[in-house]
Amino acid sequence: MIPNKVRAAWAEGRAAVNGWLWFPDSFAAEIFSAQGFDSVTVDMQHGLIDRGDSVACMQAIATQGVTALVRVQANIPGDIMKALDAGALGIICPMVSTRAEAEALVSACRYPPRGSRSFGPSACITRYGADYVAEADGAVMAFAMIETRAALANLDEILAVPGLDGVYVGPNDLALALGYPATQDSSEPEIVDAIATIAAKAKAHGVVPGIACPSGAVAKKRVQQGFTFVTPANQASLMAGAAKAAVAEVRAV
Repeated sequence: MIPNKVRAAWAEGRAAVNGWLWFPDSFAAEIFSAQGFDSVTVDMQHGLIDRGDSVACMQAIATQGVTALVRVQANIPGDIMKALDAGALGIICPMVSTRAEAEALVSACRYPPRGSRSFGPSACITRYGADYVAEADGAVMAFAMIETRAALANLDEILAVPGLDGVYVGPNDLALALGYPATQDSSEPEIVDAIATIAAKAKAHGVVPGIACPSGAVAKKRVQQGFTFVTPANQASLMAGAAKAAVAEVRAV
């Protein structure tokens, strides 16, 4: 089976760098995926990508030898299984606040007897190899997003769920949940402490800590903090930032 590049990065002892796809365009996905990421996540929760577009985007990601992940809209087993059958090698699931919700996520990502994933790997055999089904449970990753007060309160129970590969901090929703404006790099002590606690507890449980970041500089800081799965901004903000910098450079003449 074609290896999961995120798991390969962890095996090498380094953080995995993840891209974040917002636009429903396969050519844009192909260009974006060629920029050195270990993985690229197709955002079906807040991105503009529907189910059909997600298939085309994952095909484009695969052309660059990059691992495709999907952030699903919600913790719905059928949607998780559909994304996996379409070729995702990992699921990032929003708003996981309890152990039971984390268990449901993991179960949907694993074939019986380890889980409840239904058989039907429509795009996986061709893309990953004839041994996909035999290797899938070890290749596919399950990330629970930690972004609510309840998730913080139940963090140890969530992290203790067998088969949970990682947690992924949603800083904007976490900030809102704690009563602050949405931001991905807050200096509020309560948010700073919460993020540090998530990273430390995840590592103590043998679970990968991941986080969304507004820039490469912040992602670098998070790696130094102990996060081993980082997203240095999304496709839209990176495009806007590069365009704005180019225009500003010309305007300065």
